[in-house]
Amino acid sequence: MVKQTDPQLDIVFHALGDATRRRMLGDLIDGEKTVSQLAEPFSMSLAAASKHIKALENAGLIRREVRGRVHICRLDPGPLASASRWLSVYERFWTGRLDVLEQLLREEDQRNANDPEKGERE
Repeated sequence: MVKQTDPQLDIVFHALGDATRRRMLGDLIDGEKTVSQLAEPFSMSLAAASKHIKALENAGLIRREVRGRVHICRLDPGPLASASRWLSVYERFWTGRLDVLEQLLREEDQRNANDPEKGERE
């Protein structure tokens, strides 16, 4: 069971709550990138990009390595596993609800198939 009060999980969801940071994470799926490369699609300053990267680092979602004057970032998907586990509880809830809806719709279709006049009236 995933703990409902996990400060690290709060930090992960906070980091994932921003579209820019989610896109940066997506860009890192293909491999490591520099801060400049991560900032490029957003027309933002390096300082602004660095703030987003810092939020991702604080959540443990990326690792930054300094090579000379260049900062290299790489994805660390570990913390996403805890977020996924937390979300899976709700996935099971919604799957169950959708299964019930599907069953009700099948029963309604069956009733309509057995009573063609009812289907025409509705």
